[in-house]
Amino acid sequence: MGDGTGWTEGDRERAPEVLQRGLYYEELEVGVRYAHRPGRTATEADNVLFSSLTMNTQALHLDAAYSATQPFGQRLMNSMWTLATMVGASVSQITQGTLVAQLGLSDITFPAPLFHGDTLYSETEILQKRRSASRPGQGIVTMRHTGRNQDGVVVATATRVALMWCRGTDEEASR
Repeated sequence: MGDGTGWTEGDRERAPEVLQRGLYYEELEVGVRYAHRPGRTATEADNVLFSSLTMNTQALHLDAAYSATQPFGQRLMNSMWTLATMVGASVSQITQGTLVAQLGLSDITFPAPLFHGDTLYSETEILQKRRSASRPGQGIVTMRHTGRNQDGVVVATATRVALMWCRGTDEEASR
């Protein structure tokens, strides 16, 4: 009995398989900028849930009446949501299955606010890379993440250092 696709078992065995993954150390080039799409539209639910889950009771995220009396006139998206979403948008394109560990985040800035209804677009530029002296088959990559709203205004930046697998390591073969 068929499965409705028209494929036989033999067809499936011969069909090419594409495994989505990030990029190995050797595939990353200094100076290249990766644009991550689609963007992510920030919602009120995102803000309330993230703020509540992280025990951040800042009224600027949760209290519309109070926020209306403050300089931006409305609630701000939790900046940690913005940071996490900006970095998260890079995973499928850069680090999925090729990251050993995140080593650090620095130089984090939020030069403009992100509001409910804004769409966050993220990009990553590779700043530096070097082979690890103490961990064979791995390399250290420094990248800059930038988040912009739908109008192109920079709302977040962060420098990230990651330990990445090199191509052809024993770990790659075990996946």
